[in-house]
Amino acid sequence: MSKQTCPLYGGQAVIEGVMFTGKNVSVTAIRRKDQTLEFFTMKNIENKTLHKLKKVPYLRGIIALFQSIANGSKHLNFSAERFDVNPGEEVQPTTSKLTMILGVSIVGILSFIFGKLLFTALPAALAQILFGTLVPNQFINNLIEGLIKILLLLGYILAIATTPFVKRLFQYHGAEHKVINTFEAGEELTVENVKKHSRFHYRCGSSFMILTVIIGVLIYSIFNVYFPYHSIWDRVLQRIILIPVVIGVSYEFLRFTNAVRDIPILKWLGLPGIWLQHFTTKEPDPKQIEVSIASFKRMIELDTTPDEGLLIK
Repeated sequence: MSKQTCPLYGGQAVIEGVMFTGKNVSVTAIRRKDQTLEFFTMKNIENKTLHKLKKVPYLRGIIALFQSIANGSKHLNFSAERFDVNPGEEVQPTTSKLTMILGVSIVGILSFIFGKLLFTALPAALAQILFGTLVPNQFINNLIEGLIKILLLLGYILAIATTPFVKRLFQYHGAEHKVINTFEAGEELTVENVKKHSRFHYRCGSSFMILTVIIGVLIYSIFNVYFPYHSIWDRVLQRIILIPVVIGVSYEFLRFTNAVRDIPILKWLGLPGIWLQHFTTKEPDPKQIEVSIASFKRMIELDTTPDEGLLIK
């Protein structure tokens, strides 16, 4: 099976585990503190209207993103509640557990919400306040805004990456990519095979984050040719209004970079995302790879032979 004909499976790291999403189901596998594996399975349910809208270019990126947020939060909650208890133990929600859920959400798929609230308005305001007079050219000023966004994003990632908890999360993120790369290469999913593959993948949330910065600068600059901003409030409001446009275009470009990643020259288009993954992924250990393989295999099994009665379990 070539990469072009491979199903576009996705996933994300959770606490002590990995979640994979197929066409019909999403599955999380976690390693409990007694070293056993536990699975959480959820049938993908969407109405006909959403299914049709997901086929519309540019709009499908926004819908897919919010679906990922909704579904991913359920898997995150499962992993936070179950990873450190033994079978039969009663789960008692604690403040620390809730803090973990929030932390993982920001690091993982829910980082989009935090990123768009903070990394859209703040860099625009800073660029206008600090460089609005010194650099009146709006295209160059937009480039400065993009640089500020990247510095803020890197600073945030590097700060949280110092904690053991987030380091393990990034290792599971690497394990997720390695398994998908092994599958797309047509190799058997064994620990030894998976270890040989890259922890980087063109179709990744990290790539999407950096693309929104780059694509955003281009869209803002084109928009400002016809509608220049005249104040800090003008600028911030424009950025907020253009968020759906930036998301839609970035999603399509991400799909394109994944499709051409084996073509010389064009493969360089996806390198900014690969570069960011040096910070958001780490090399996993064999046990973490085992968890990722188990999750992927269970997802494939259920996705290819869907049970109409499948519910969350």
